[in-house]
Parts: sequence; C-alpha cells; structure tokens
Amino acid sequence: MKKKIKVFLLILLCAFVIIQFFHPAKNEDTKQDGVIKDIATVFSVPDSVKNILQTSCYDCHSNSTKYPWYASFQPVDWWLNNHIQEGKKELNFSEFASYRIRRQYKKFDEIIKEVKEDEMPLSSYTLIHTDAKLSDGQKKLLIDWATGLRAQMKAQYPADSLVKK
Repeated sequence: MKKKIKVFLLILLCAFVIIQFFHPAKNEDTKQDGVIKDIATVFSVPDSVKNILQTSCYDCHSNSTKYPWYASFQPVDWWLNNHIQEGKKELNFSEFASYRIRRQYKKFDEIIKEVKEDEMPLSSYTLIHTDAKLSDGQKKLLIDWATGLRAQMKAQYPADSLVKK
C-alpha cells in the first residue's frame, strides 16, 4: 500500500512540475490597431474615479492586469486567467469606447447595481488585494459618477437607442 501511495505522489509531483511550463498569454495592453478605446476617451473620468477603477477593477476588467507573484504558478495562473477573461467579457474598460451606445448605457447601469449590492469587486479578490475593497465613500463616488454619465447619455441620445423595447 505504501508503494502505491509513493508512486501516486511521484506522479502527482511530476504532473505539477510539467504543468509549470504551460501558461496562458498575459493580459497586457497591446494596441494592435493603434487606436485607444479606453473609457476615458469618450467619457470624463475624474482622477478620483480613475484611481478607484485602477485599484479595484482594472485587473479583471481591462487589458492591463498587474499580476501578483503567485500568478507564476500553475494551476493558479489558469484560474486567474479564467477570471480575467470572464471579467473582460462582461466589462472591459480598455475597450469601452468601442461598445455600442446601448451597451455603454447598460454597463453604467450594471456598474451602479454591482457596486450598490457589493458584488464587485469580488470578495475572493479583495481577500488578497485588501486595497481594492471599496469604502462607502468610494462606492458613492463610483455610483454618482456612473449615474451622472447615464443621465448625460439619456439627455444626449433618443430613448430607443439606449434601451430595448
């Protein structure tokens, strides 16, 4: 029985070593077409809001992730990459300017809802990145900013271009 356990542990160790050579591509900003599509190119983003977004949102919701030291190890790197890809699929601040007006409007609505309900940033993220946890003041600032931009869009565009009927 002990021999089987030793063989199993040796196989497990070998598998762990082998997977260290396989990593997904890093989420680093590469402007392929030279066009900047960041949210700040189409909307006013005050420095206070920009700082919050960079600290609490951009690692998963932009093309510029700051990787922690433990991201160098598998399977952690795959797990992080999955979170980043899912986050970017939902909302990518680096690509926000390329979204249709209706989608931009909807994303501001979702930002408000997610921040109000403490859904974002994820608790699994703030557990390690404690500086990303939003204070009540930061939440209010983000909600007010997104609400103001929604109101601005509502005044600028016809209602049928913002919401589906």
